[in-house]
This record gives sequence, structure tokens and C-alpha cells, in this order.
Amino acid sequence: MTHFGIGMSTAVTAVPDTLKLAVQADRGGLDLITVSDHPYYADRLDAYAEIGVLLGKTERISGLVSVTNLPTRPAAMLARTITSLSALTGGRIVLGMGVGGLWDDIARLGFTKLTPGQAVRAFEEGIRLVKLLGGGGEPVTFDGEFYQVTALEPAAEPVPPVWTGSVGPKSLAVTGRVADGWMPGRAADWLSERYRTSRPVIDKAAVDAGRDPAEIATVYNLPGRITAEPLAKTRAEDGRWIGGSPAQWIEELTGAVLEHGAAGFVLFGPGGSTPDEVAVARWAGEIVPAVREAVAK
Repeated sequence: MTHFGIGMSTAVTAVPDTLKLAVQADRGGLDLITVSDHPYYADRLDAYAEIGVLLGKTERISGLVSVTNLPTRPAAMLARTITSLSALTGGRIVLGMGVGGLWDDIARLGFTKLTPGQAVRAFEEGIRLVKLLGGGGEPVTFDGEFYQVTALEPAAEPVPPVWTGSVGPKSLAVTGRVADGWMPGRAADWLSERYRTSRPVIDKAAVDAGRDPAEIATVYNLPGRITAEPLAKTRAEDGRWIGGSPAQWIEELTGAVLEHGAAGFVLFGPGGSTPDEVAVARWAGEIVPAVREAVAK
């Protein structure tokens, strides 16, 4: 399955528009709405409060926190949150996981600042523990470097797919070992140097762990303009995707799926902004159905 979604605003001041856009995306047949997780900013909504309300307002679309700020959300509690949301929505949730990047801000919330090496080890432990705490089974005792639980009963609800936002080689290797999907950082796409150098690290780690790399999806955050008329160039001088007409988007995304194995795309506006209603209407009504049809052939 190829996933098509949109990135949502987390701004407190944008709440009415955000609620309306989520319903538009759901009714338009899109697969995914995503929000970012920066709990140290007072002018932004809590990511899991927001995604819970958005899923409650919609019927078919899935939600993703891209990516969960793991240092501020202890793994055992995150497991309870995500399995609860899955139970409440009929499985309409994906778990996005991140190492944590803005450590000075994380520390202001009262959480211990970790070194880069510690953060990656905590990231892998966190994913492993969350996966143990869903799907039923025997009570879990976990004695890790960063997380410990004792005789904790797993939720009956399975843990949803885990997608990461890994950037560095060590966290990319974690993705290969334990995750189900990867969203390249800084809106890098399938033609970028970041993808070309990062994806092989994931694949090697997967093989070394006895996994099939093909089972780890790559889903792209993709900012760009959707224009009424074709653009002379759809990419900037540095190779970054700019956008273009619906036909240009359709050609580009179809190629990304068929030639580069892309598993999904989350639309953002230029510069990573939230797409407006017109862009979402074109995305859901023109571009996505045509790409789905071309891929199905």
C-alpha cells in the first residue's frame, strides 16, 4: 500500500482551520494526517492530545505523530497511549518515534539531557519495550539501561507500525533492526544525497538482524507548490522538489513509487508549511487518485 497524507499545523491559534482540514482530508480519501511533537513550546498543541481529537473528528484516516519526542514520553506510558488510541479508533494510528534533537528544550521540561550515544541507545530500548507492551501475552519484565518495568501486563491491542525519523548512522541502524518504516529527515526525497547514503545503512542493519529490508517502508515528507499551470522546472538547483502542476506531481510520484520503492508521501506547503484547503483538494482529488491508478497498473 502507498500512503498519502498531509502535514497538519500544531499551532494553538490555528485550531479551527486544523479541525476543518482534517475532516477535508478524511472525506477526500487520504490515508494519513501527521503532527509534530514539540511539547516545550507553549504556542503549540500537545501532539497526542491533538491527534486524538483529530481522529475523533474523522472516520477513516489514520494519525501519526511525526515523530514522537521519546525523551519526554517514557516508553511504557507511550505504549499505553498508542495502544489506547488504536483501540479507540479501530487501528487508525501509526507510531512515529524519534531520538530527540532539541536537548536544551527537552531539559527545560525537566528531563535528563542525554549524550548522542545515550539518546540512540534509549531510542532502541524504547522501541523494543513499546513493541513488547502490545498484542497480549505474558507480563513483561524489562531491565534496560534507560527503561525498567516489572511484571507489566501488555495491552491486548497490537502495537501499530513504528516509523522513525532517524538521521545519524547509529539511529538509522536502529531503524533497520527494530522499526517498520522510515521518514527521511529534513524533507529529503528519493533523489537526495541523504536518501542515497542513509537507506543502505538501514538495509544492512536489517539484513544483519535477519530481517528483510523490503519490509521497512520509506515515507517522505514532501513540501511543494501545486500550481494550476506546469512549471518550467520542478526541482531547484540543489535538486530539491519545488512542485508543479497536478500532472507534474503525478509523473514524479508515480516514478518515485515504481522506480525508487517509495511507500508514501505526506504533503506540506512550501517551506514545510501546512497546505491550504485548495492544495489539499487538488492533492486528494486529482493527484492521489491518479498516482494510485498508475501504480496499480
